[in-house]
Amino acid sequence: MSRTLAEWLAYQERVNVHSIELGLDRVREVWRRMGAPAPARQVITVGGTNGKGSTVAMLEAILRAAGRRVGAFTSPHLLSYNERVRIDGVDVDDAALIASFERIETARGVGKPAPVLLTYFEFGTLAALDLFARAELDVALLEVGLGGRLDAVNIIDADLALITTIDLDHMDWLGPDRDSIGREKAGIARSGRPVILGELDPPAGLLAALEACDARIERAGTDFSVERHADGWRWHHRDGSVMELPDPALLAPVQYANAAAAIAALHALNDEMLAPSAFFAAVSAGLHEVRASARLQVIRGDVSLVVDVGHNPQAARALAEWIDAQPPTPLHAVYGALADKDVAGVVAALGSRVDHWHLTGLDQVSPRGMTVDALVGVLQQTLPQAAYSIYPDVPAALLGARRTAQVGDCILAFGSFFVAGEALAEQVSPVTRADGG
Repeated sequence: MSRTLAEWLAYQERVNVHSIELGLDRVREVWRRMGAPAPARQVITVGGTNGKGSTVAMLEAILRAAGRRVGAFTSPHLLSYNERVRIDGVDVDDAALIASFERIETARGVGKPAPVLLTYFEFGTLAALDLFARAELDVALLEVGLGGRLDAVNIIDADLALITTIDLDHMDWLGPDRDSIGREKAGIARSGRPVILGELDPPAGLLAALEACDARIERAGTDFSVERHADGWRWHHRDGSVMELPDPALLAPVQYANAAAAIAALHALNDEMLAPSAFFAAVSAGLHEVRASARLQVIRGDVSLVVDVGHNPQAARALAEWIDAQPPTPLHAVYGALADKDVAGVVAALGSRVDHWHLTGLDQVSPRGMTVDALVGVLQQTLPQAAYSIYPDVPAALLGARRTAQVGDCILAFGSFFVAGEALAEQVSPVTRADGG
């Protein structure tokens, strides 16, 4: 009997005892058995610590404005697993995912001796590649899940790699410092092909690894740059290209850097794609239309709700920058975190900007979740004077924040995809979510 999508996802979580198992041999072998078709005419792989999802959304919006048929693979999801695979801006349906999972299961060799074991993420990656290959795409956008060199998406040789930022996250897997993490993320680049660096100060380890693989490096601040002004912003390239552009629809100040990197990527691949005037029109339209859920998503009301997936110190610093640019208002933070995150760094980055912390554990929704008691301990050690309340789960914390807040106050729900997803689920009918960041 055929499985439902929910049954398939539950099954995938059981197949491999390891929720994360970095390495390409297993997933590459299954993809080979599936014929290893090209997922699109051109492939862009996007890696980095923060900004990957926003940058993919911008690339997707610009390319679609240019009339290109685009597929986007991102993770994790907020409300529905289907969000992870988009074709022409539409989430794929359950039937398409189920059919792809069945093809993957056959290629794994289930029912034969020693079937290939895959992780939950690897099933999803292969499904995206399979569905993209069948959709006859112009461009496939692949977001790295963890690291780069050993991430499942790296079985595909991208025409261009884009690395947004490098900061301290997933250190148990990627290394103890920015140099080590940068070397891992450099693994998505290919010899002789362009790699776009969106950060002004990339670590030496990243640059050395990219130079060793002979990638064609283009750096923010060196090869392309941003100049903001009252009526928008200006994008420059060292080849003399200049565009006067509208502000990105995504709110955070860091989105200018993400937009600049996205434009640089398409500029590097543009060759025969579009005339300069058409490229400018597509960029302008894409930046105006781009949407990315839970990336400083503001839901207005008597009490505004701001939802953000930021879960590490670099993301928290970007949040702080945005908060500082807003009119002063009491801020209530609904916060939960995974145990492998630098909670102290996140809390310190926001500091006294938060008037009241509404804390909840995520240990009931993820084996990686931090308990509320542990969260309280870090908060008290980092901000001894902070006011806080504790709750059994995210919905209760959101409710507590709403009851505490006054008209004109703001609630910030952040710290994990689990927290952001629950906050957005208040606006729509809840659906199953299987994992989070």
